[in-house]
Amino acid sequence: MTKSKKKWSQDVTEHSNAMDLKEGVFKSDDPKKIARSIKHSAEHSDRRRSSPFRAAMSMLTFYINRAGEQLSKKRRGTLEKTKDELRKDFGRQPRH
Repeated sequence: MTKSKKKWSQDVTEHSNAMDLKEGVFKSDDPKKIARSIKHSAEHSDRRRSSPFRAAMSMLTFYINRAGEQLSKKRRGTLEKTKDELRKDFGRQPRH
């Protein structure tokens, strides 16, 4: 496929200088475990440009948006709960 026909998200996934995540982190069914792993990656990354919280939340949101309609309701719910766990882990108020 030519460069112009690729989706921007595929290009970001393949060439991004974003933080490195533990393999399979988004496959867990435990929002707390996912949040802890993303938080750890964000805090220890030398390549992030923003605060650890913003980097972690951005990575999670990017994953959710990238998966799009292919996420089941249960899976999307788990990942949305992960956002609240991330907020708690970083000492912020969960949204309700």
